[in-house]
Amino acid sequence: MTKTNRFSLSARLIAAALCVASLSACTAMVVGGALTGAMVAVDRRSSGAQLDDQGIELRAANRLRDQMGNRARVSVTSYNRHVLLTGEAASEAAKAEAEAVLREMDNVGPIYNELAVTNSPSFTEKASDGLLTGRVKAGLVEIRELSANAFKVVSERGTVYLMGRVTQKEADMATEVARTTKGATRVVRVMEVLTEEELARVPVAK
Repeated sequence: MTKTNRFSLSARLIAAALCVASLSACTAMVVGGALTGAMVAVDRRSSGAQLDDQGIELRAANRLRDQMGNRARVSVTSYNRHVLLTGEAASEAAKAEAEAVLREMDNVGPIYNELAVTNSPSFTEKASDGLLTGRVKAGLVEIRELSANAFKVVSERGTVYLMGRVTQKEADMATEVARTTKGATRVVRVMEVLTEEELARVPVAK
């Protein structure tokens, strides 16, 4: 990818984050525009794992909504069956219960329970997190040695969560990008670290 193309993609990523943060009618631009084509590229998960991740997120959302009600606001992010829980719970008991719901589900691997026992974030906080995610993604695109599509980025109250199947070098470089991004207060790595040999054997899904 040329420097010009990387800059253009970075700008689109930040624009997409701003659209989400403002809840404006930007869906057509993000989904139907060049951003989608640029980001639909190499995925280091198998096709089966990608389908499993989608199923985990959907089933978990439904079960948590039915069982937890307003006692928790949980966002579920699954990458290669590694599941990250972010959001808020009304109590430590509710936080533990949300994790228990996931443990009862099939195909769920390691669970990283990052739920905060606190009140729901304000609109401003949500907007800041959306912008932060866009900035981190844009920063990853700017690093020539990284495949930005190998990472999934989630932001919650200034904490950046990095998911993906990456080498130690890639993990360290991405962590530095996230750590130095404006608005980031903490970086949590929820990544599968592979050796170069293991990465070479990973089947590429497109």
